[in-house]
Amino acid sequence: MNTKPHVLVLGGNFAGLGSAQKIREFAGDAVEITVIDRKNYLLFVPNIPADVFENRDPAVGQRMDLPPVLAKDGISFIQGEVTTLDVDSKTVHYTPTERPGAAPQKIAYDYLVVALGNRLAYDKIEGFDEYGDSVSDIYLGNKLRKKLWEGGYKGGPIAVGSARFHQGDGAKGLAPYPGGSIPDALAACEGPPVEVMLSVANYLKQTGQGGPDKVTVFTPAALIAEDAGEGVVGQLLDIASGMGFNYVNNGKDITRITAEGVELASGQTIEAELKIIFPDWVAHDFMRGLPISDSEGFVITDLLMKNPKYPEVFAAGDAAAVTMPKLGAIGHQECEIVGRQIACAVGRMSEAAANTPLEPVVYCIGDMGDNQAFYIRSNSWFGGDTQILKMGHVPFLLKMQYKNLFFRNQGKMPDWGLDFSELMAEKIAS
Repeated sequence: MNTKPHVLVLGGNFAGLGSAQKIREFAGDAVEITVIDRKNYLLFVPNIPADVFENRDPAVGQRMDLPPVLAKDGISFIQGEVTTLDVDSKTVHYTPTERPGAAPQKIAYDYLVVALGNRLAYDKIEGFDEYGDSVSDIYLGNKLRKKLWEGGYKGGPIAVGSARFHQGDGAKGLAPYPGGSIPDALAACEGPPVEVMLSVANYLKQTGQGGPDKVTVFTPAALIAEDAGEGVVGQLLDIASGMGFNYVNNGKDITRITAEGVELASGQTIEAELKIIFPDWVAHDFMRGLPISDSEGFVITDLLMKNPKYPEVFAAGDAAAVTMPKLGAIGHQECEIVGRQIACAVGRMSEAAANTPLEPVVYCIGDMGDNQAFYIRSNSWFGGDTQILKMGHVPFLLKMQYKNLFFRNQGKMPDWGLDFSELMAEKIAS
């Protein structure tokens, strides 16, 4: 009879895969691990824009099969859609998604890691279905790619920006740095809009259709990409202004998208033929109202990624209330903590080794087109003292090689990876 504790990981993209692998690394054979995801592959979302603006199909190069990767670590995989979570009975209900018509199933756990990511709420934006575009998945990426490269786009003005994010109250009172906090944000993550803005301008230049003056970037907040720090954003805005980009802040939210442009809750209207939109990031419906969830359905944790009321429940990545901005690099930092915490709980790691709390750092590398990228490392938004911005060919090389290394190592990034990136981007490229 198997008496090993069962660790159930909900989600198989960056945070889910990373958590499962770190739990196995630190807890060894002391636990059984199961991952549930509605799809059987990891989608490498950060590199979809590069494929779109270079006319490559992201379906070909941005997916990694999950079952064989997990099997190498003795981790079970279930392809299913989670429908209900009962934290009192420690049970998850799901429907297998391999074929339509599957009967609902349930599975029990001893430890739970919620790493389901989020819903991208395009369905809340009036007019997006008919007039909007984005780069957040393969379908939308290919829709925009074909519009850009097969004659759908006629050369008119382009708007790039975010709908308002509704954060929730689950991280109130947490101080990751002395005197700091997890701030409230009006946008979930604005590295992608900045990246797309720059890539669009390069596309226009390469195709002889104009330049940055055709592009307007907008934000619901007072400052775009505020999580990068005022110093970094100030540099980016100075550069963008000098290049001719148009900038609209304090937009509050997107009211609707029309054939003519984007209407904002602030009363402003941005004229645009092409509208590249980043929506609200919301919790999955079944997470709302749970005793582990905050006012918006994100999982409440401390800085050890553990729910204070249900200590056998952890969260990592976008599903965690403390993850703000909703950024992959912060999710990776959280996976390490989750792995150590569960290893400690099953007696495979000391409390001294396991109890290092989250100190979030924003790492962001954004494609600018023409084999160039920007690199940001900053913790000032949370109370730290670091704000660094670099631009050029070396950050682009790091962005592309990170994906290659991720796929080659099947999600297991070397411990020296971030140190190497900092050396390359901040020292060698300077």
